[in-house]
Amino acid sequence: MKRSDKTSFEIRCLDDNDRAWVRIYLREEWGSEIIVTRGKVHSADLLPGFIAESDGKPAGLITYRIDRNECEIISLNSIIEKQGVGSALIETVIGAAKFAECDRIWLVTTNDNLSAIGFYQKRGFHLKTIYPNALKKSRRLKPQIPLIGINGIPLRDEIELEIML
Repeated sequence: MKRSDKTSFEIRCLDDNDRAWVRIYLREEWGSEIIVTRGKVHSADLLPGFIAESDGKPAGLITYRIDRNECEIISLNSIIEKQGVGSALIETVIGAAKFAECDRIWLVTTNDNLSAIGFYQKRGFHLKTIYPNALKKSRRLKPQIPLIGINGIPLRDEIELEIML
């Protein structure tokens, strides 16, 4: 995807040449390439995904998994923010999910990530379920998850959002 605004970027599928960078980037941004959602451990660096690039450099990353007729977004990061990178990556995954004949795309974020909750809702996702104290179990699977999250908010709950296709 070429954009004509201030920042131009293209989106392409992750390939094996990207895996080392993805692993390092996820460790920097998420504390590990391991991401836990709903009690399931994902090696996000090995999942399918897309990378946004601007001038040959990474501008964003999204990873996902498809299980039967559902697509779960595992990670989304915009390295260049407020330029449409995250939105474009989501649209690309929506296209992949439709191609795979998925009925639903869903994701999990945490109670402290207020900007993500708003971001996803602006892009058509709906709040599905709140899982109180889910991070207690997740910390047993990924001890790197901190007790305190963004803006000093205690990190406790998982929030599931979805968009029906």
